[in-house]
Amino acid sequence: MRSETRRITLALQGGGSHGAFTWGVLQAVLEDERVEIEGISGTSAGAMNAVVLASAIGQHNSRGAGSYCAKARSAAIEALAQFWRSISAYSSLNPVKRAPMDSLFGLWGVRDNPAQFWAETFAKTFSPYQFNPLDINPVRELLKQHVNFDALATPLAPKVFVAATRVRTGKAEIFSGKRLCPEAVAASACLPMLFQAVEVEDDWFWDGGFAGNPALHPLIYECKSADIVLVQINPVIREDLPTNSRDILDRMNEITFNASLLAEMRAIDFVARLLKDGKLDPARYKHVLMHRIGGDELAKYGAASKLATDSGFITELHALGLESGRDWLKRNFEALGDHATVNIARDYLDDLRIPLRSSSSAGRANTDQIGGQDSRPHPEKKR
Repeated sequence: MRSETRRITLALQGGGSHGAFTWGVLQAVLEDERVEIEGISGTSAGAMNAVVLASAIGQHNSRGAGSYCAKARSAAIEALAQFWRSISAYSSLNPVKRAPMDSLFGLWGVRDNPAQFWAETFAKTFSPYQFNPLDINPVRELLKQHVNFDALATPLAPKVFVAATRVRTGKAEIFSGKRLCPEAVAASACLPMLFQAVEVEDDWFWDGGFAGNPALHPLIYECKSADIVLVQINPVIREDLPTNSRDILDRMNEITFNASLLAEMRAIDFVARLLKDGKLDPARYKHVLMHRIGGDELAKYGAASKLATDSGFITELHALGLESGRDWLKRNFEALGDHATVNIARDYLDDLRIPLRSSSSAGRANTDQIGGQDSRPHPEKKR
């Protein structure tokens, strides 16, 4: 009989204030004592959620590694709430807000707000090195207030992996363990038209969404759990053709920040098919079970609203995430450790699937090219 407890990893996409949806999902996961979080990979707002949660657990967990007491779970829930309340406090300084009638009728499209137009025009004209010469970055200060970075490196906290993009090379850099610091997480959330590049370890970084949103490979290679639960902020599919400049830019933004995710999904799908066909040794290659919460639920808000931080918007997104997380666990808990609940080929790939070659040697060669290494950790056996 399978154990009632399921161990998972979490992959948290970035998306500005839409990360409040992820906050709600995380609260639902923390409330369910049947679920243990082994590792978290996050980018931008996802990275901030990850370090806030893991820091609280690392400070309050009285159990061994990989198991969290009720006090640690409650502390993590409260820490996330305090963090997002602090973000909402900045809304008085944020010109991107909804009009009164939009608030009354629950309309969250801030794209027609004159302040939004002014902010975008300003950002296109002046760089952050011109309008913010002192490099004031509120993200860094918030992280210093709400995160104990020493606690992130302890075995009592979930493993955390934060993605940032090297400006020089365009490659992803994954920060974890003792390398995690306020600058690394601020780098993961550094939109280059809003903030100066962040210096970490003698190099410069921009938002991790360009190269890993979120990065899945650390969860595959550095964690034992086969289950990856993706909390998706950016919708992959939009049925309507964007025809005005604002909609076109929004869709370009979504495509850009989903590109790395699609590439990693392609690799996961390829390895899974090789394993199914018996072309890879299951004792040496990991079969990943993908799951997803979110995506479609946030499509109605539009990319422009990712800059809106007023408390009403944050509260609604949190409530939506909490409901989505609880509903997903109710419907899919038994799938954890048993089978995937995401059809990667249908939802992410279409014609981009890597074709399988007829020989096992060819299949193994292709797998090596996408990162399948014999030395990588194996999935946990079914409980």
